Amino acid sequence: MKKYTWSIVFLFGIGIALYCSQNVPQKRTRLWPEIEPYHTEYLKVSDFHEIYFELCGNPKGKPVFVLHGGPGGSCSPYYRRFFNPESYLIVLHDQRGAGKSRPSFEIRENTTQHLVKDIERLRNHLKLEKIHLFGGSWGSTLALAYGETYPENVSGMVLRGIFTSAKEEIDHFYSGGVSPFFPETYDNLKQTFGEDTSPQAILKQIQNGDQAERLKFSKAWTAYEIKLSGLNVSDKQVEQMINSNDLADLVVSLALIENHYMANGCFFEEGQLLRNVQKIKDIPIVLINGRYDMICPPINAYKLHKRLSNSKLIIVEQAGHYMAERYIERALLQAMTEFE
Repeated sequence: MKKYTWSIVFLFGIGIALYCSQNVPQKRTRLWPEIEPYHTEYLKVSDFHEIYFELCGNPKGKPVFVLHGGPGGSCSPYYRRFFNPESYLIVLHDQRGAGKSRPSFEIRENTTQHLVKDIERLRNHLKLEKIHLFGGSWGSTLALAYGETYPENVSGMVLRGIFTSAKEEIDHFYSGGVSPFFPETYDNLKQTFGEDTSPQAILKQIQNGDQAERLKFSKAWTAYEIKLSGLNVSDKQVEQMINSNDLADLVVSLALIENHYMANGCFFEEGQLLRNVQKIKDIPIVLINGRYDMICPPINAYKLHKRLSNSKLIIVEQAGHYMAERYIERALLQAMTEFE
């Protein structure tokens, strides 16, 4: 179970602690119990794309849309456990080309704008009015993009590991920003891909190789990302994850789709998300970031917070990028409790 926890962030356990004041919401310190969807379905969103979605919790509860990371990641049962199932209608979906959505590993007609429209299609399909957005890493990017496109449809956001897709953020991830802290990890990446570790170069090698080469490149990229994500990720854990048969599709999907997006600047104009934040200035937003997040450093969250007067910034000490790190989990659980 350990390997699944670190790759798609599965964890278990429940518990409640109280603040001293009865006027403060209960502080949730552990995940809600495991639940199963009461409905699953495929929604056709283009001539050849169908997105998988599932509904959990209370059909009449507050709708919360869970936006997974990557791009190229997927939702998992773990995500269902951040929400009181009696209070929330929990909507999870796999984005185009990822997870259970069909076809797999498809990057045609797969841009941020397509994904934003898919969320809106799903909201309309479910006949929902305002929705809450819950997303981390790339999920935070997609939540901001949706909110800036359809601010009238958003009641609130809880975002983790903030990524606004600015060029300096992408450059940080792919080279200069992380190499002083993970020199051996970055050298391993260069040994596989060569001196040019730009997303364009990495994507080209993933796409142009034969099946064996594509798998080698996909594993190398995913190993790099996994190692950077947590405070205490051993090389043995990385090897177990990238070589797991259960995670083989995730490894390929993450490497291909993520680099497809990064090579295209996530299909934004430079600085677009920060430039347009006034469109979501009235939406209550909680921003949560690990102090030692090497993929999405807290400066990203800080810059966004300074532009949003209705936002709350929580920098979590002793935490990196992983959603499953204990104090990140607690901050997310508490934020969703307060939105009940």
